[in-house]
Amino acid sequence: MSFNALAEIKTDRRAEAVFGAAMQMFDGAPELSKFPTVSLARDELPYRLRQQSLLGEFGRIAMQTRDYRQILQRATELCAQGLQARFAKVLEYQPDESRLMVRAGVGWAPDTIDIVSLAADIGSPAGYAFQTGATVISNHLEAETRFRTPPLLANHGVRRAINVLIERGGEGKTFFGVLEVDSVDPGQFDEADADFLTGFAGLLGIAIERQQADAKLQEALEYQALLTREMSHRVKNSLTSVAGLLRVQARDAPSQDVKNALEDASLRVATIAQVHDHLWRSSHVGFVELADFMSELCKKLKSTADGHTLHCHADPMLLSADYAIPLGLLINELVTNAVKYAYPEGGGVIEVNAREIEGHLHVEVSDQGIGLPDGFDIDQPQISLGFKVITGMVRQLHGDLTVTSNRPKGAHFLLDLPILHNSHE
Repeated sequence: MSFNALAEIKTDRRAEAVFGAAMQMFDGAPELSKFPTVSLARDELPYRLRQQSLLGEFGRIAMQTRDYRQILQRATELCAQGLQARFAKVLEYQPDESRLMVRAGVGWAPDTIDIVSLAADIGSPAGYAFQTGATVISNHLEAETRFRTPPLLANHGVRRAINVLIERGGEGKTFFGVLEVDSVDPGQFDEADADFLTGFAGLLGIAIERQQADAKLQEALEYQALLTREMSHRVKNSLTSVAGLLRVQARDAPSQDVKNALEDASLRVATIAQVHDHLWRSSHVGFVELADFMSELCKKLKSTADGHTLHCHADPMLLSADYAIPLGLLINELVTNAVKYAYPEGGGVIEVNAREIEGHLHVEVSDQGIGLPDGFDIDQPQISLGFKVITGMVRQLHGDLTVTSNRPKGAHFLLDLPILHNSHE
C-alpha cells in the first residue's frame, strides 16, 4: 500500500496532521541506517512497509467507525501485527482509583479486559509512561531498574514492552491512557517502532474525542427531549384544566347559545390538550402517531355524540405537532357540525377516515344526513364560527377543502393536506 493511497481518508485538519506526523518516518523507502538496533532475523524493509500499511488501514477504521470499543480493539490487533508481538493492550486511566484499566487487548486471558488493572504509579512500564509522559521502551524487563514487571506481564512470560501515551483530542493536555505492546520473544523494540505506535495513539486520541463528543451530544439531545416531554405534559394538564372550567361555566350559562359556545370551546381546548398528551408520551419527540391520536379523539367525540355512531380509521403515520394540532381541530369541528346538524330527526352514522395518497394526507368526514343547505358556501363571511375555524386551519396547513352535499345524500368533506413531507422518518 502506497502512502498516496492514505489520502483517501476524510477527516479534519488536526486528524490529518496527526496522521501525517505518524507517517513521516515512512516517506519513501525507509533507509536501514534509520534503524540502528534491529533483529538479525528481521527483513527491515518489508517490516517497515508492513507497519506503514497497517497504520493506513487503521487510519481508515478510526475515521469511519463510530464504535469506540471496536476502534480500541482493532488498534491492539494491528499494533501487535505491526510489531510482530503476541500481546497488545489499551489501558484507560481511572483517576478515582489512580489505576490503568485494560479496555481492549489481544493475546491476554479472556478475563482480562475490563477486569484487570495496573497501578498508575511509576512502578510499571505503563505507569511510568503515564506519569513521566515519555515513551517507554524496555527490551529486558527482567533487568529493569526503572520499574517492576507487573504480574499481568510476568504471568504471560513477557520479556520486553513498549508504551506510548494516548492523548485525548481537543483542547488541553489530557491523557486517556497508554497503548502498550508486549513480546515474549527476544529481540529489540526501537525508536521507529515507537513512532509507529505513536501514530496509532494519535489516531486513537482523535477517535476517543469524537466518541466523547458524540456521547455529550446524545446526552444533550436526551435532556432536550426530556424537557420537551415535560413541557408538553404540563401544557396538557393546564389545557385540561381550562377545558374543565369551560364545561363548568357551560352548565351555569344563562342561555342555550352561550352554553353551546362554551361547550364548543371546551372541546377545542380538549383537542389541543390531547395532542400534547400524545406528544409527551411519544417515543418520537415532537411527533404524534396519527392512528392512535385519531382513535383517542374519536372516543372523546363519541361521548358528546349521543345517539350517533362514529366510525374512525387512520393509516399509521407520524405527524409533527405543528400539523397534528390544526388537524385535530379540523376533525373536531367537522364531526361536531355533523352531530349538531346532519340528523335532526335522530342519530346517524358519521365516518372519519385519514389515508396517505400519493404523498398527501387525505382526511374525509362524511355523513348520510340531510346534507348542506342549498347555496352553501363555506367561504361566505356570515358563516358560523366553526366553519371559520375550519377554513383557517386549512389555510394554515396549506391544504384544500372540497365540500360535497346531497350526492345522493348527506355531506362529504375532503381535506387534502400536503404534510407528509414533514413526517418523521
